[in-house]
Amino acid sequence: MNPYIQIENRKIGPDYPPLVIAEIGINHEGSLEVAKEMVDAAHRAGAEVVKHQTHIVEDEMSGAAKKVIPGNAAISIYEIMKRCALDEADEVALKNYVEKKGMLFISTPFSRAAANRLNTMNVSAYKIGSGECNNYPLLKHIAGFGKPVILSTGMNTLESVSKAVQIFKDAGTPFALLHTTNLYPTPTHLVRLGAMTQLHHAFPDVPFGLSDHTLNNNACLGAVALGASILERHFTDHMQRTGPDIVCSMDEEACAELIQSSKEIWLMRGGEKAPAREEQVTIDFAFATVCTIVPIKEGEVFTEKNIWVKRPGTGEILAEQFEDILGKKAARTIAEDEQLKASDVL
Repeated sequence: MNPYIQIENRKIGPDYPPLVIAEIGINHEGSLEVAKEMVDAAHRAGAEVVKHQTHIVEDEMSGAAKKVIPGNAAISIYEIMKRCALDEADEVALKNYVEKKGMLFISTPFSRAAANRLNTMNVSAYKIGSGECNNYPLLKHIAGFGKPVILSTGMNTLESVSKAVQIFKDAGTPFALLHTTNLYPTPTHLVRLGAMTQLHHAFPDVPFGLSDHTLNNNACLGAVALGASILERHFTDHMQRTGPDIVCSMDEEACAELIQSSKEIWLMRGGEKAPAREEQVTIDFAFATVCTIVPIKEGEVFTEKNIWVKRPGTGEILAEQFEDILGKKAARTIAEDEQLKASDVL
């Protein structure tokens, strides 16, 4: 049986339609009302999962972070997260709002305190960001909750990912792995779907997917064709918002398209190189079979001058058997333009 994990009633793996995660993250800029508007849009798009980011800045970062400016920002990462973080009451309200709409709420904790908050909130699963993939103390702490985990693996090697994998296996925690490139936005040539495939080959018993930061759905759709079961993109209700990840976010329309198109590509996967049973109706007219092209007398030798191959494919002797018939004799007198039967050949 193919591997899968389960979050609430949703099974996630190659035997099920890809799960599209709409990550509002910190695009709400710290506003619960804006976050709710984004949730409304995700619901209209048909998203099953809304993903948040849980930041308790004092436990997440030391004072040194006040001097670190991300590549896509003009202020420090400390200031960004302080501005964008929801407090516990607002995050609980957001979770309740998501769940009342019938969607799953998950979040990425960036610290032990954040993980504990989410555990108190009784989240169904944890998403772990690439920056925490090699934060083994935090991974062990989260694994101890026993909830399903979706782990992004950007900026890490197979060696460092394998240590994280072992932590969850040792704890008996269900988990899935996502390939990621942590550039916002990610240039097309740095998506590296081959790395996702390599991740799958290294851990074949684990569901896998892509957390994408490009500017459209192409990378995610390509990932589905290669077997991805989980697709994650940042999400906003409209692209005119200002926020750290708006530039690489999908809006409501793009999210709906991703959900529909990923299901279609999932249905296209697999199969074997043989005629589908449903193709018989086409085979009947498209294939060629051996027929006479002039009248043939009983005992006459079959040659290219008196038989050839023609549509439809409803005759007994297929075109691929044509050369086997040449040189043999007619068992009866056969009129012109008749499909040969096996009993006509001596």
